[in-house]
Amino acid sequence: MEKIDVLLGLQWGDEGKGKVVDVLTPRYDVVARFQGGPNAGHTLIFDNKKFVLKSIPSGVFQGDKQNIIGNGMVIDAALFKAEASALEEAGINLKDRLLISKKAHLILPTHRLLDSAIEASKGAGKVGTTGRGIGPTYTDKVARTGVRMGDILRPDFEERYAAAKAAHERTLKSLNYEYDLTEIEAAWRDGIEYLKQFKFIDSEHFVANTLRSGKTILCEGAQGTMLDIDFGSYPFVTSSNTICAGACTGLGVAPSAIGRVYGIMKAYCTRVGSGPFPTELFDKDGEAMSDRGQEFGAVTGRRRRCGWVDLVALRYAVRLNGVTNLILMKSDVLDTFDTVKACVAYQLPDGTRTDEFPFDCEGVTPIYEELPGWKTDLTKLHSEDEFPEEFNNYISFIEEYLEAPVSIVSVGPDRNQTIER
Repeated sequence: MEKIDVLLGLQWGDEGKGKVVDVLTPRYDVVARFQGGPNAGHTLIFDNKKFVLKSIPSGVFQGDKQNIIGNGMVIDAALFKAEASALEEAGINLKDRLLISKKAHLILPTHRLLDSAIEASKGAGKVGTTGRGIGPTYTDKVARTGVRMGDILRPDFEERYAAAKAAHERTLKSLNYEYDLTEIEAAWRDGIEYLKQFKFIDSEHFVANTLRSGKTILCEGAQGTMLDIDFGSYPFVTSSNTICAGACTGLGVAPSAIGRVYGIMKAYCTRVGSGPFPTELFDKDGEAMSDRGQEFGAVTGRRRRCGWVDLVALRYAVRLNGVTNLILMKSDVLDTFDTVKACVAYQLPDGTRTDEFPFDCEGVTPIYEELPGWKTDLTKLHSEDEFPEEFNNYISFIEEYLEAPVSIVSVGPDRNQTIER
């Protein structure tokens, strides 16, 4: 029986997963998303066109591949319709390529209102959510009061929706949150009708049968390891398990069925929203990374915080996920630097040094090693043989520290600017 491979982010998200999934898709029969929702944007650029996917797997651009929205995901019907319609206008026939798990949960219009209301009530302690209703939807899932995709087909769907809506409105009233549901509820209902044209499946059975038949599956993660609800920089995290184990629960896959684990990292580091970020830069180097890397959120447009690569956090992520292959992204952003830095340890607030990621990384001081920059336009290169010595040394330094090989290097945003080693 074939194994299922997993591709996920090792930092705070925004590592470039969409591009790499698109590059790897020709090697697989199925691409599946297993967690998250429209709070994540996966950007793909090819043929001088730019696409931003939020809930739909990045394998949809390869016409002969099937794509699955897994049970671990949460879906906003209105946002899904907008995303899918844009792809259809671009000539992508989604109806033949996309399958949706009946067990995926629906983001209701009131979930989005709750997200904004709860975030506003936190004052200075805001998490920095996207306001897409992700957290409240996962809350209802765990509380066993959620509405699932398969419920759309039930004769009592309206009753289920009404009960959930009423409960949410009681909470909104308690928070003194003023709102008008009219527009967003109308758009959501249009989205519900639109969703009915797609095939709903029991994804756990589909995945098992696909593997038994000898076909191959690539799982596509969203966000990044350091935003995992259990192992990330809590409470400044997302509401799902972004690590490899999340693919097991988010698709119904046995741990023994996991094969390769592709871990994606940038040559530096970024973060969106609130929360600790040990290597964050507030100087001209940080500005250069932001400007050269076009570091703005694909969904929110928010400017990303930038800093040097954090190998302490990355080694933690590599071990949590059992990474077999590293993928190094956006190395070209550092082309102009005379020297580059890598965080190899932290000094804790009590003065002690550690190379293990701590329970609380707030207030730690990064300890760096400095390496020579490569001062070469990597975007012009087409093979590993053309890499300058300094860049090869940087890659080797990362591999030695993280104890995993760098198998793919991205040297630009286009799918063709991808070099395998």
